[in-house]
Amino acid sequence: MKTKSKALLLALCAVLLVAASVLGTLAYLTSDDQVTNTFTVGSVSITLDEAPVDANGKATRGERVKENSYKLMPGHAYDKDPTIHVAADSEDCWLFVQITDEIAAIQDADTIATQMAAKGWTLVDADANVYAYEDIANAGDDVVVFETFKIKGDIDNTTLATYANKTIKVIAYAVQADGFDTPAAAWTAAFATAQG
Repeated sequence: MKTKSKALLLALCAVLLVAASVLGTLAYLTSDDQVTNTFTVGSVSITLDEAPVDANGKATRGERVKENSYKLMPGHAYDKDPTIHVAADSEDCWLFVQITDEIAAIQDADTIATQMAAKGWTLVDADANVYAYEDIANAGDDVVVFETFKIKGDIDNTTLATYANKTIKVIAYAVQADGFDTPAAAWTAAFATAQG
């Protein structure tokens, strides 16, 4: 019986040795992998400026400015080119401008509004006098709002004097293009609902 037990024990040891060597080999057959997500935050970034003008309202060379002063005269045309600059690292965006034109009544037929329409600006909020640009603006784009205004030639000095210290004010806005099919939808989501 001892011989049988010994033989059985030896056989069992041999089986265990084979199993250990197979399992030891299988332990080396492993694999792993991973994915790491790093997040940054997109941004929309614009600036608004215009060319500097001389005493007669004609554009001059030099750094672009945030404001100009004009001396109003009947029949005179003035350079004014408010331009929106989309930053080089900005996301694609819809552009908007809010225009407050306190001298609209004395401008000739080629008004600021008609120039804007010719350049692709459409009124999207009549109450706030906000216009949207028809195309999506991309990083690095420069978009001109309008280029000039002209005073009617038949304005008398008394009427013209009532427009002293009046202004043309342009405020630019941008909303990410992603998620909005139209500029009107972007304006409503970003600004109109916030104001309501």
